[in-house]
Amino acid sequence: MPTEASGSLIRTADIEDVPALAAIYGDHVLHGTASFEEIPPSVDEMTRRLRAVQEAGLPYLVAEVDGAVVGFAYAGPHRPRAAYRHTVEDSIYLAPEAQGRGLGRALLEELILRCEATGRLRQMIAVIGDSANAGSVAVHARAGFRMVGAMTDVGFKFGRWLDTVIMQRPLGDA
Repeated sequence: MPTEASGSLIRTADIEDVPALAAIYGDHVLHGTASFEEIPPSVDEMTRRLRAVQEAGLPYLVAEVDGAVVGFAYAGPHRPRAAYRHTVEDSIYLAPEAQGRGLGRALLEELILRCEATGRLRQMIAVIGDSANAGSVAVHARAGFRMVGAMTDVGFKFGRWLDTVIMQRPLGDA
């Protein structure tokens, strides 16, 4: 069900959105440290990833402004082993022009609501690339996540070592 937030529309992603998703994510891969990927995935690969999330019964959302997709968020399995089946990991990416407008928070809040609505998920994990990513840490903290750890110097991108911050939030009555 679409929801309006911050002058935008938050809705379920569909196949027609994949080129925009690939462009937004590709920009983060090439110019940012939120993702530790170094080569942007193709449209075909982004289609596969979208389908995998949706086939797992997990939410994949987009934010639209004036009919254009400017951001996305999804919940994916935290780990592949069966014991982790009640825990998800969130991912949020915004186009450069959409940052700082509250869209990341709107996407995350809707993602949390949809994960809670499944009735089967208990925890959401945020694995934030680069401990200097203060915006992402703040968005997650405002959404009820708490810092649970950091892994230092685990990624190497753009000629420097990067940390990963780990935050966690209970879902529903967990």
